[in-house]
Amino acid sequence: MKDATAMPRFLTPILVALVLVLGAAAADAACLVEYKAKRDAPLRLHYGIIELADAECANPGPAVAGRIAADGWELLTVMGKLTPQQAEQRRSDAGPFYLRY
Repeated sequence: MKDATAMPRFLTPILVALVLVLGAAAADAACLVEYKAKRDAPLRLHYGIIELADAECANPGPAVAGRIAADGWELLTVMGKLTPQQAEQRRSDAGPFYLRY
């Protein structure tokens, strides 16, 4: 007859690994934010969607501004957060600025 505790001992490492993987995924959770930006001389505007780290999601303005500034863009406004489904629906609106930064 098999030991009744053998099954739980066998599952313990698997469950621990699963908890660690899920915990790491939660730590890397991100948000999707839509924004509008501009460049001057000549005036150019763009609408974009950007993915931010979880820590940046509460106040996304500085993170968005910093990333797009590398290419000379100035943030006009952060329009709001999107679900993945909403972001996918707006993908064609963002064009080349969909998850570019």
